[in-house]
Amino acid sequence: MVGGRMDAEMVVGYFRGKSILITGSTGFLGKVLVEKILRVQPDVKKIFLLVRASDIESAKLRIEMEVTGREIFQVLKEKHGMEFDDFIEEKICPLAGDIMYEDFGLDTGSLRELYKDIDIIVNGAATTNFSERYDVAFDANVLGAKHVCAFAKKCSKLKMLLHVSTAYVAGEQEGIILEKPFLMGESLKEGTHLDIESELNLIKETRRELKANSSSEKAERRAMKELGLKRARKFGWPNTYVFTKAMGEMLLGHLRGDLPVVILRPSIITSILKEPLPGWMEGIRTIDAVVIGYAKQTLSFFLVDLDLIMDVIPGDMVVNAMMVAMTAHSEEQSQTIYHVTSSMRNPAPYAVLAESGHRYFFDNPPRTGRNGEPVRLNKMRFFSTVARLSLYMAIKYRLPLEMLRLVNIALCGVFSRRYNELSRKYRFVMQLIELYAPYSLFKGCFDDMNTERLRLAMNKEREDNAANYYFGFDPKSIDWDDYFYSVHIPGVLKYMRD
Repeated sequence: MVGGRMDAEMVVGYFRGKSILITGSTGFLGKVLVEKILRVQPDVKKIFLLVRASDIESAKLRIEMEVTGREIFQVLKEKHGMEFDDFIEEKICPLAGDIMYEDFGLDTGSLRELYKDIDIIVNGAATTNFSERYDVAFDANVLGAKHVCAFAKKCSKLKMLLHVSTAYVAGEQEGIILEKPFLMGESLKEGTHLDIESELNLIKETRRELKANSSSEKAERRAMKELGLKRARKFGWPNTYVFTKAMGEMLLGHLRGDLPVVILRPSIITSILKEPLPGWMEGIRTIDAVVIGYAKQTLSFFLVDLDLIMDVIPGDMVVNAMMVAMTAHSEEQSQTIYHVTSSMRNPAPYAVLAESGHRYFFDNPPRTGRNGEPVRLNKMRFFSTVARLSLYMAIKYRLPLEMLRLVNIALCGVFSRRYNELSRKYRFVMQLIELYAPYSLFKGCFDDMNTERLRLAMNKEREDNAANYYFGFDPKSIDWDDYFYSVHIPGVLKYMRD
């Protein structure tokens, strides 16, 4: 299909009468996808949303609070007016379950119906915490992918399984990074072989040991977090999140058989560019923490090389690519990988964000003073290497901390509480630097030839056609300076300030 002709009507028409199972709908991308399908194709048959909940009523309530009750559904609410709630009840079916369990922990009756009904599965559920407990990340990102694949194989009329991964499964590779699958056992560090079964056994064994030693909950959490980072780095990945996402891809590729599978690898997902609500987003990304920290004047420095490329992509473009890919690969017995990224087509250096941010706050000074008066903004310092930032941290924070330690000893522990608090904060900041460095100092460039072919299939239509508006995902169409200044930064401050 990718080599053939596609237009907006074909994509919209594809979802008519379909039953779709979506995991991860309470996340940012999941909400954007659910809203988009319901808005452009109200004749979709059913959207089953799998959410963690104790029962169906709790699942329904959670979807109302965390999905359909969010600002992004405002356009849809206005479109349906008083009938919005009835429309949602007719189209959305809550499922109380979890991908970490086989068959998602659903009862036999529900499973029987789902196996007959489901046409499309979108697996967007994941834990995205860089330093998540290894067992928690493994359950969601590795076993979750395995369970979704096993479930998909039992769906008698399944046409497509789309799995949302991340472009950063590439680790810290430099140069051009291809849209190629991971093979089972593949690792990013030469001389090592990754055995997923052994990793699962290691997790089980570690948890047994911790329980046998009567470890506290806090000690267990710390041990499992440390284990995840240690194992990730052993095999060449910078953190537990991307390590487990890579293993999830491996299992999916290995177990899929002849299932039609698309693996979508977006880079850093940012706020909505065009529709339905420009600037809307949820979940703080690295760059948004900088924007908010600068606005509140709580962040005076950051680790980033302003000359390096910041690979970001608006959330609505990611969803457009998902819907076009589902249409293009329906019922194909193959696996295709798409990088939904911007570094190849329209690279944006970090300097663009720094400059547009500086200009935005100069033109719109934040009013966080005691009486609502504009705050005087100090310019942020940027460090282009970990070594330079570590030196700065040592002189500005570590040295005074060491002096406080000596004074505390001399005064018999008078400042113990203060020292422990500051020491903890210092260690926390240093850990953040270590975790974020692979992203803010990333030197890779994501090849997107597969995605470009998908774009060309849609771009056969005239530029002013609805296809360009409804399902555009070409980063070349973005003026990054204008996007950050007019859309993203105001959106971050409006929707994520608190």
